[in-house]
Amino acid sequence: CWLGLALVLRVRPGPEGAPGPKAPVWGAALIAFALAAIGVDAFLIEPEWLEVRRVKLQSSRVTRPLRILVLADLQTDHIGDYERRVLARIVEEKPDLLLFAGDYLQCMDNETQHAEGLAFQAALTEVGFAPPLGAFAVEGDCEARGHDRRGWRPLFEGTSVEALSGVALIGSSLRVQGLTLAESFVRAPALPSSERFRIVIGHRPDFALEPCEADLLLAGHTHGGQVQLPLVGPLVTMSRVPRAWASGEPTRLPSGATLVVSRGAGMERLTAPRLRFLCRPELLVIEVSP
Repeated sequence: CWLGLALVLRVRPGPEGAPGPKAPVWGAALIAFALAAIGVDAFLIEPEWLEVRRVKLQSSRVTRPLRILVLADLQTDHIGDYERRVLARIVEEKPDLLLFAGDYLQCMDNETQHAEGLAFQAALTEVGFAPPLGAFAVEGDCEARGHDRRGWRPLFEGTSVEALSGVALIGSSLRVQGLTLAESFVRAPALPSSERFRIVIGHRPDFALEPCEADLLLAGHTHGGQVQLPLVGPLVTMSRVPRAWASGEPTRLPSGATLVVSRGAGMERLTAPRLRFLCRPELLVIEVSP
């Protein structure tokens, strides 16, 4: 439309046949090219321009460096080259602990969901995750409202990833609490006092609005907004947490815990526009030092 306006202004003569004004022509043309560039970035470049975002923390509860990798919101309707690249990049990062924060598939119907679930399992098995402290996954929104009524746990059957709704004690120094989807809406269960480094992971970050006696809180769901604007941040987060939290910036909470929300590796599917703008998909790597 803007390019058409520029052409109209270019050919319209001024008074008494004088040349038309040049400033509106160039202005409309610049707007047209800017919108085209934004469209190319948002729809063609950023959706698969994967970033590995690194967050550094310190804790007296760990005795040696700990590398945690979080994959949230792969949220795909087809396991293809991009999804396999994401999984392969996880292996390249060599995490000590691998955590999946929900929303793995988002398919239109039960038949597709089942087929892509098998493809997802095969991709996980092919990559062969072997983090020394284990790999754990929690339930997301897509799994709860999906068409495949088998639930989300079968996605990880036969793989090295454990579906977690409860507590995993790892060695003598690490405790991972996996929240159910319902718990991630409201609050985490009360945690016992412990000398272990305590991680709580849920799909939605809303549970962080309530006090949680843990060291590290992890979530996904927001996609970082998928679209962010300078000085504004995410336009929509689908969460009750402040936009600064939802955008992915590490947040020190009054309880002493640190909350980190992943922007996710995928994007909204089905009838939603498939785009990202100033909000690249990511793998989240958290490095905890003594």
